[in-house]
Amino acid sequence: QVQLVESGGGVVQAGDSLRLSCTISGQTASRYFMGWFRQTPGEEQEREFVGSIRFWGSDTALYGDSVKGRFTVSRDIAKNTVYMQMDSLKPENTAVYYCGTGSQISIGVREDEYDYWGQGTQVTVSS
Repeated sequence: QVQLVESGGGVVQAGDSLRLSCTISGQTASRYFMGWFRQTPGEEQEREFVGSIRFWGSDTALYGDSVKGRFTVSRDIAKNTVYMQMDSLKPENTAVYYCGTGSQISIGVREDEYDYWGQGTQVTVSS
């Protein structure tokens, strides 16, 4: 079993920054990657890929097109924690941000690659 706990969400103004954290516990040795998705209000909205990073080995991160250059995903293996630094936030970045993890040898850009998720953290950006 794996547990994920996110933190760091909040209400900010456009142009501000936030840093989200996701701490993993349990069977971390089986984890291949961790990533972030977001979901905007509305029952039919699908989760959008934001960024991902391998849990072991290379720390190169991947990003969704809409956040490239503004968001940075990083990890601290000693703390079993993945971070996402979000800069130059825009109102359209308002969403619930979910941290997830998967054990497949993959890059974590698809939602179906993930087998565990956190509870989500709300990010609200006002104009």
